[in-house]
Amino acid sequence: MTKTLKAGDKVKWDTPQGQTSGKVVKKETKTTKAGGHTAKASKDDPQYRVKSDKSGKEAVHKPEELKKA
Repeated sequence: MTKTLKAGDKVKWDTPQGQTSGKVVKKETKTTKAGGHTAKASKDDPQYRVKSDKSGKEAVHKPEELKKA
């Protein structure tokens, strides 16, 4: 089952430094870059751009890596 998230949703995810939180900025449906990494998103396999509450930086994550906060 694919998670349905929308812009503004509060989410949590794991990082090497521990768990962090932020908000969904948008759903990505094509290959995009964020934080020096390339995310290979597609319409059939979307990913989500999130903005960290702590650092203010943006990253793109697969839906299974995100948990609603």
